[in-house]
Amino acid sequence: MTAQASAVDVTGALTRARDHLVARQAPGGWWKGELRTNVTMDAEDLLLRQFLGILQPVDLADAARWIRSQQRHDGTWATFTGGPGDLSTTIEAYAALRLAGDQPDAPHMVTAREFVVANGGIEASRVFTRIWLALFGEWSWDDLPAMPPEVVLLPKWAPLNIYDWACWARQTVVPITVVATLRPVRPLPFTLTELRTGHTPRAIRGGVIASGFGLLDKALKVYDRSPLKPGRKLAMRQAAEWIIARQEDDGGWGGIQPPWVYSILALHLLGYPLDHPVLSAAIAGLDLFLVHEPTPDGTLRRLEACQSPVWDTCLAVTALLDAGCPADDPAVTRAVEWTLGEEIRTTGDWMVRRPGLEPAGWAFEFANDGYPDIDDTAEVVLALHRVQDVLPGVKAALDRGVAWTVGMQSRDGGWAAFDADNTRRLVEKLPFCDFGAVIDPPSADVTAHVVEMLAQCGMGGEDAARIGVQWLLDAQEPDGSWFGRWGTNYVYGTGAAVPALIAAGVDPQSAAIDRAIAWLEAHQNDDGGWGEDLRSYTDDAWRGRGESTPSQTAWALLALLAVDPHTPAVARGVSWLVESQRADGGWDEDLFTGTGFPGDFYLSYEMYRLVFPLSALGRYVSATTGGSP
Repeated sequence: MTAQASAVDVTGALTRARDHLVARQAPGGWWKGELRTNVTMDAEDLLLRQFLGILQPVDLADAARWIRSQQRHDGTWATFTGGPGDLSTTIEAYAALRLAGDQPDAPHMVTAREFVVANGGIEASRVFTRIWLALFGEWSWDDLPAMPPEVVLLPKWAPLNIYDWACWARQTVVPITVVATLRPVRPLPFTLTELRTGHTPRAIRGGVIASGFGLLDKALKVYDRSPLKPGRKLAMRQAAEWIIARQEDDGGWGGIQPPWVYSILALHLLGYPLDHPVLSAAIAGLDLFLVHEPTPDGTLRRLEACQSPVWDTCLAVTALLDAGCPADDPAVTRAVEWTLGEEIRTTGDWMVRRPGLEPAGWAFEFANDGYPDIDDTAEVVLALHRVQDVLPGVKAALDRGVAWTVGMQSRDGGWAAFDADNTRRLVEKLPFCDFGAVIDPPSADVTAHVVEMLAQCGMGGEDAARIGVQWLLDAQEPDGSWFGRWGTNYVYGTGAAVPALIAAGVDPQSAAIDRAIAWLEAHQNDDGGWGEDLRSYTDDAWRGRGESTPSQTAWALLALLAVDPHTPAVARGVSWLVESQRADGGWDEDLFTGTGFPGDFYLSYEMYRLVFPLSALGRYVSATTGGSP
């Protein structure tokens, strides 16, 4: 195709993609693509079931087959496709394969072991990995950081109270304190001594505060050995009540794997039998997160860390509307009806910081009523606003969503994912916080989605939006891009910020927009697409650099189209999408472009490779033809 994408080619690609998306809609009206992560989910699932005594041979064999399929040529396992080998991931995968009967002298196990030992062994792994090993006697509980359950007794105003943690960390830490206090050991039928180096675990770093926490850790361990522990029984009881009160209708906690598995462990160790309604529902619900993929070599069994039906559905509705579907199209109305039923009208932990705010909003998952999130709510409202005259109840629901979202604005003017003003960084210095984000500060991508939502709803001139715009302008990177907290990375952040600022009335010729567009154009690949490697979170050399992907190309196009749809960069990007499309209307995307914890945990959203290109192509056709696709 020439540099200038032909209208015929683009329209054909648009039609194929739209038809493909409609064909994937579930009968209930929603969309849900698979959410892939890395094999720690599968290894920990096997270890959990082994610990509980419910591991079935077929599950072990199928999961091990999947884990083996993900091993790299150098014997390691990575946290994302194409990434470097990760020590803790490799240790957990190795342990799971030993459980499946793979012998230490097998070639694939030898190469894995050599990598582990060369990189510091079990002693250098993250705390969460060593917690799993401690459950089976492969690490000493004494050599783990202190995790006292008394943290649940701290008042909400006190430093280090559980509401200082991000919701995902809060729900994980509370049950972990129970497990770490009870210190169970159920030995495996083998040992992992071959993964040890004999070295001392890495020292705590981070200056005076971290050193202070190191001393606190030693003091807490002395307290833990004391026969007198006032408040311990109360703390354990309150932790159990806190956990049970937050169990969702699907049996899980927060709709995500970490709090789910640790809550099961905590309640089991507190004496709840596996056939107790709380635990039987939890285990049955976890089974619904399993994916079974038949292959000629046998079934591959893997566990989703999370499921994203609300997120996938609202993005799909927006994509269909961008592609020219009318608001009363059956696929759109079915999706809207389902989405209306997912509105959350109950209270949650977010009320700790916003006690007077009326409950509303949407979560990410099928069942997560305790934690509606701001990003989903903004995107749902963006979709609903375009169909508000078609179905009854839409206007009232989007009004409630807008009011709740405005109420969740943080004091600094931005928006975070789940909580307001969750910015106290002291918890990051705790000795066991060596993996993943543990607080939820405002981010550019979420703030941009909210600002765009407010502008679309006619509120771009109101205080919340104006302050949000200023927050975005202040958050722009020196090179003109924006950081992407929940998508990879600067391409995602910039792709969100530019359309939001334009929608809110920022001059397309302003310096901020000029710098952003220049950055995007400078990072367009020679093939016309855009891509950014996940290593950009830890290495600036990868900022805006990577193999072209459909989702990231679409994010860049959405920003460029908001400013000027008639540039050579836009034409080349659209051409890349058209040329890389599959015959069935979809796109292939093996690389991960979603983010859980920057630098630590990443996601591959199956629907991203379809909904975002469809939106980009639809907006391109609309902008260049002067009408709806």
